[in-house]
Amino acid sequence: MPDLGLNVIFKGRNFIRLLGGLGVALKISLIAVLISIPLGILLGAVMTWKNPITKAILRIYLEIIRIMPQMVLLFIVFFGTTRALGWNLSGEVSAVIVFTLWGTAEMSDLVRGALISIPRHQYESSEALGLSRSQTYLYIIIPQAVRRLIPLSINLITRMIKTTSLILMIGVVEVLKVAQQIIEANRMSSPNAAFGVYLAVFLMYFLACWPISLLARYLEKKWR
Repeated sequence: MPDLGLNVIFKGRNFIRLLGGLGVALKISLIAVLISIPLGILLGAVMTWKNPITKAILRIYLEIIRIMPQMVLLFIVFFGTTRALGWNLSGEVSAVIVFTLWGTAEMSDLVRGALISIPRHQYESSEALGLSRSQTYLYIIIPQAVRRLIPLSINLITRMIKTTSLILMIGVVEVLKVAQQIIEANRMSSPNAAFGVYLAVFLMYFLACWPISLLARYLEKKWR
């Protein structure tokens, strides 16, 4: 039977180190999610306004964040701004900033799409019933938009968790960085360690994201 390097995972504290690296990735993504979701909801609502200047500014922000790869954003924030502006940002703080910018842009577009997908007659019917604009949004528009928004926003959260693998490029010791360190340390004793270690990383990400994906699928079926 070929050596798949699986024994390296449980050698010494390697497995604990991998879990710790995964914890760093999950912590960064969780902080970014907690900040970007309320900001995205706010900006998404603003994007439905008829003010052309506001819509143009937000659209430019959305397109820039969407077009630019997350790795380039990480390099700009971590390497570029620290030298240009002279401040000292850690890799984790830089990652939180980038993922917050990205998550806010994606979330705002989801909110905008959910709000404009509500049929016009819903607004007209609420006006005919004598509801104010705030009551219309609170009791009619927002509950319908939330049903369409939650499965999509949960999928965004899983994408953010998986994309945190890029932060190793700015020196953050997350799960992939730990995996590389373990492979390098065991290169001579276990040449095939890469297979087993990266398999463990795959399973960790899968176990972290799979329940969230199941929740999104359940909500989508329930509210369809």
